[in-house]
Amino acid sequence: MPVTTHKYINGAVTVVWKPEMCIHSKICWKNLHEVFDPTARPWINIEGASTERIVDQVRQCPSGALTYSMNETSEATGENT
Repeated sequence: MPVTTHKYINGAVTVVWKPEMCIHSKICWKNLHEVFDPTARPWINIEGASTERIVDQVRQCPSGALTYSMNETSEATGENT
């Protein structure tokens, strides 16, 4: 079975969610409901909190279903590369 991934991107970070890995611990949405809301579609509002708060919360995911990578930006243009 192929692994499904969903990407949520703001200017600084990309959050990846792999639903097949999720154990529904509820840690993400209990601690940062402004970003992670299981009743909303899409359920991740990447603009709902600062990048730092999002990264801190994603690091707490016990299953690894949520991961992140920092986006590279060009200092000259301010655009993603």
